Amino acid sequence: MNRAIDVVRAIVAPLTRTRVWRRLAPVVLPPVERFLDRVSGGRVQLTTIIVPSLMLHTIGAKSGEPRDAPLMYTADGKGRAYVAGTNWAGARHPAWTANLLAHPDAEITVRGRRMAVRATLVPDSERDATWALMEAQWPDYRDYERDSGRTARIFLLTPVRRIG
Repeated sequence: MNRAIDVVRAIVAPLTRTRVWRRLAPVVLPPVERFLDRVSGGRVQLTTIIVPSLMLHTIGAKSGEPRDAPLMYTADGKGRAYVAGTNWAGARHPAWTANLLAHPDAEITVRGRRMAVRATLVPDSERDATWALMEAQWPDYRDYERDSGRTARIFLLTPVRRIG
């Protein structure tokens, strides 16, 4: 199965670096992922076919309203996950990153399992190592950051126990 996924990634990864992909994917994929999340109780995500994916549940930095964002993640091997605010190489940081900066206590849903997490911004001293880990999973993922002209925010999501 891993070999099949590697082949699919090798085919799809170059497509994700095209202008067409970067224009269409941000418009099409998030609503599809939110719909699948809602109807499957978080057990199904389209992007999970090629990369580990999660649904991030945050509180809006300005609105205070609940917000959901489908994201690719990279496991760190210690039960935690990295997520990068690449925003499809867009010039602006994605809203979910501002939400985590304002409200670092959030939740994620992975394969139908919802859990509380605490988000911490990856320090500059750890960025290169973190990017290397993420690019081992998704080739040239850092190109989104390079092409955006900004430094993408990378967060480490650590599971926490909620009391009460």
